[in-house]
Amino acid sequence: METNEKPGKETFDAWHDDPKNWILGIFYYNKLDKRLLPPKRIKYLGWTMNFANPYSYLTLLAIIAVLIAIIKYIKLG
Repeated sequence: METNEKPGKETFDAWHDDPKNWILGIFYYNKLDKRLLPPKRIKYLGWTMNFANPYSYLTLLAIIAVLIAIIKYIKLG
């Protein structure tokens, strides 16, 4: 696969089904997969973060910051 070629559904499914891409069975970690939010191991349960993508950590920090801001706002109100 060339670097500028987008992987197909078969490639995404193969990565998703490979147990080596799941740490402790719940954390998805695949450097080849550039998606930020791939489906969870049980696909109908939603999405998870690809922790091999550096933007996943920024997204996680942003979500935590918003939650903290909401909690502080509720306590003040």
